[in-house]
Amino acid sequence: MSPATPRPGVRDVEPYTSPQLDVAARLNTNECPYPLPEGFAAELARAVRALPLNRYPDQRMARLREALADAYDHPVAGVWAANGSNEVLEQLLLAYGGPGRRAVTFEPTYLLHARIAWLTHTEVARLSLAEGFALGEAEIERAVAERPDVVFVCSPNNPTGNAQPIAAIRALAERLPASLVIVDEAYVEFGAESALPLVATHPNVAIVRTFSKAFACAGVRLGVALAAPEVVSDLERVRLPYHLSSLAQAAGVVALNYRSHALAICEEVRRERDRIAAALSTLAGVTSFPSQANFVLFVPPMDATELWRRLLDRGVLVRDLSTVVPGALRVTAGARHEVDLFLKALEEELRA
Repeated sequence: MSPATPRPGVRDVEPYTSPQLDVAARLNTNECPYPLPEGFAAELARAVRALPLNRYPDQRMARLREALADAYDHPVAGVWAANGSNEVLEQLLLAYGGPGRRAVTFEPTYLLHARIAWLTHTEVARLSLAEGFALGEAEIERAVAERPDVVFVCSPNNPTGNAQPIAAIRALAERLPASLVIVDEAYVEFGAESALPLVATHPNVAIVRTFSKAFACAGVRLGVALAAPEVVSDLERVRLPYHLSSLAQAAGVVALNYRSHALAICEEVRRERDRIAAALSTLAGVTSFPSQANFVLFVPPMDATELWRRLLDRGVLVRDLSTVVPGALRVTAGARHEVDLFLKALEEELRA
């Protein structure tokens, strides 16, 4: 008996993976290098013990959404949560993309935007960003010409690190009033201006956040949408039943109690990011790009993949993004000792 036949194209695509290796400095996936204080784990344990796990989770996520609304000063009816920001993006495309509909991405950008579009049978128009990777009038004109149903804006942009001008996001929303402008703000807490105030006057703007970066909760898998109530109502129609576990909901509520601690961690990460950028600027032949995220993209004066392998041999794992930005590597701003290891290994390999 032959195996079942998947949909066309499935076996032409490789699984999306990032290496998770046991190395001295794991700086490839933009995780937070520090956990929340011990009190978080203790408070979460108490919350979990009180959960009736024999019952389905609250499908409306009432307590979590109220806590998020309070934290972000946004109406509860416009707050949504899912299993990481990737599931939020998937649900947005299930509601606003799909067969016969088109999404615009500004490249280079987060690889999952186009991949999730493919998963949801949404056509993708990939528009290139000019030098500096900033959205300008030319990019806006080309996006409008595509007549998209969805526009992705990543700010700060992954993998380049730069934030996009709020004025450009506003222009997209105004010139494409029937399109949903999704602003992926996974890294906004590391120093960028948020587009969230636009939602009040531009209901076709949806902000997507994550607890994986600034909140040091990558293992929780919790993403958030801050949008108009009508958008959240549409997400309720396409989500799977009981999609967010009681455990994740409890972790989100407890993590919000430690928001001040999370922001203090962000400040430490910013210092390490700036230290990386300053060090890279002193290395001959290295080109680095300004970042408002928790990572730095740079182009070394040698083959990027070869350098990636040499750094890994020394216990330093960074991200090889040479297929996205020619010749480029991306390094996460880790703990101080991890950054020390990276800079020492990089300097010695470049000298060699």
